[in-house]
Amino acid sequence: MPGAAVGWVLGAAAVSHYLRSLRPVQLRLISAIAGHGKLRLAADVCGMTTPAASRMLADMEENIGSALFERTPKGMRATPEGTVLVTHARKLVHDIDRMSQDFSAHLGGMGGSVRVGAVTGGALAAMIPAILDLKSVAPGIDVSLDVSSSSQLMWGLERGDYDFTLSRVGPHDYSRDFDIQPARDEEVLLMVRRGHPMAEAGRVSLADLSDQLWTMQDRGAPIRHALEIAFHEEGTDLPDNLIKTASVVAIMALLRDSDVIAVVTQEVADLLLSPPYCADLVLLDTIRPIPIEPYHILCPRDRLMSAAARRLLGLVEKRLGKGQSDPITITNSVNAID
Repeated sequence: MPGAAVGWVLGAAAVSHYLRSLRPVQLRLISAIAGHGKLRLAADVCGMTTPAASRMLADMEENIGSALFERTPKGMRATPEGTVLVTHARKLVHDIDRMSQDFSAHLGGMGGSVRVGAVTGGALAAMIPAILDLKSVAPGIDVSLDVSSSSQLMWGLERGDYDFTLSRVGPHDYSRDFDIQPARDEEVLLMVRRGHPMAEAGRVSLADLSDQLWTMQDRGAPIRHALEIAFHEEGTDLPDNLIKTASVVAIMALLRDSDVIAVVTQEVADLLLSPPYCADLVLLDTIRPIPIEPYHILCPRDRLMSAAARRLLGLVEKRLGKGQSDPITITNSVNAID
């Protein structure tokens, strides 16, 4: 008995090793025989002749030491041992086919994943519409979007978190590390609720508004810096009565519940003043425009972009009214602290 037990263990080990070494075509044949019940049809599915399929099945049964299929007048039916193999073979063949499909989709820009970032204006104006364009033709692509400040986006881009971003570059020269394309100029707008005391004041200067409650981003943000310059050029100090936040949701709540003056970009204003929101808000008519540093398309130079990311980038450029632009070098800007 001990000798027989040792022999059985050695035989089982050999079968286990053989099963781990099965080729995809062998797994596909097992799955096809179970699915069609006839060797000839299974051979056609696997792209081989019936004699070749018969030899392959016989070889597998010999190495395993068990019949995998029972030959009956109604066709081939899996034996108990064959049923075990059929169950796993079907799963493995399905996974192999899915791998092939996913890889082909990845190469064609129809699959894979993309991670991008954008400032709020860039997200509303170009990134979100481009993502929707992409998903309409390639729903299998996994897209992640972060909407954040330019400083956070630049840190993420340097760490390799993003395929590309729409962000402001600030005073630093990033031209060695990134391809930089100009995207869009922006202006700072002042928004209030319709019942605000200044809502119907006509054209106003910043000095006219200095004693009002304001909400704006914290010190160092590009929008805040643009407003600081505008107040300085009018010879007026920045208001003391202010609430600092960069959250669009918080700004919406403040506008709803108070006579606050909100500092927003054109894209945010368009979102809040257009259907389906149509918030009861108005823009103040300022005497002088308040320009803000434009945001740019930034792509890392040292990383290959996937087909899906390239496809999204092209759609973003289209939304911005751009073709393939030559990268530019951004030098220090006195209007940029980000």
